[in-house]
Amino acid sequence: MTDIYVDADACPVREEVNRVATRLRLTVFVVWNGSRPLRPPGLPNVQMILVGDRADAADDWIAERITDRDVCVTSDIPLAARCLAKGARIVPPSGRPLTQANIGSALAGRELARHLREIGVGGGGPAPLTRQDRSRFLSALDTALQAALRVPMPT
Repeated sequence: MTDIYVDADACPVREEVNRVATRLRLTVFVVWNGSRPLRPPGLPNVQMILVGDRADAADDWIAERITDRDVCVTSDIPLAARCLAKGARIVPPSGRPLTQANIGSALAGRELARHLREIGVGGGGPAPLTRQDRSRFLSALDTALQAALRVPMPT
């Protein structure tokens, strides 16, 4: 069975994920560390998973459970790399999927951005999502889910 894992800390597309998952009758695991309250959507297919407050607790919970039949919604590049290593599909809120082909560049860009912040250049976080970003996200999520749903069940 295909599941959707949502790295919920600062995820702006949870409602979109819930709508798609409900339509396709898929389970969604919304995983977060409790750093801020999240309102449960009240949907039977959405499970709210509150993990410990350790820095990478949500990432670890997702990475331990995700399989090659699943999709992870995250903008966390290291988590994306861990999920890709297990064969999962990654769809960031921007809708620009992360794959084995581009995760190395994404990790390098993340490290460069971290370095620039340390020396006082750049920062400010990602720009708010536009309507076009949300549309791109929904299209990428659909593509990733259709591919995941085609993965044969293990025998």
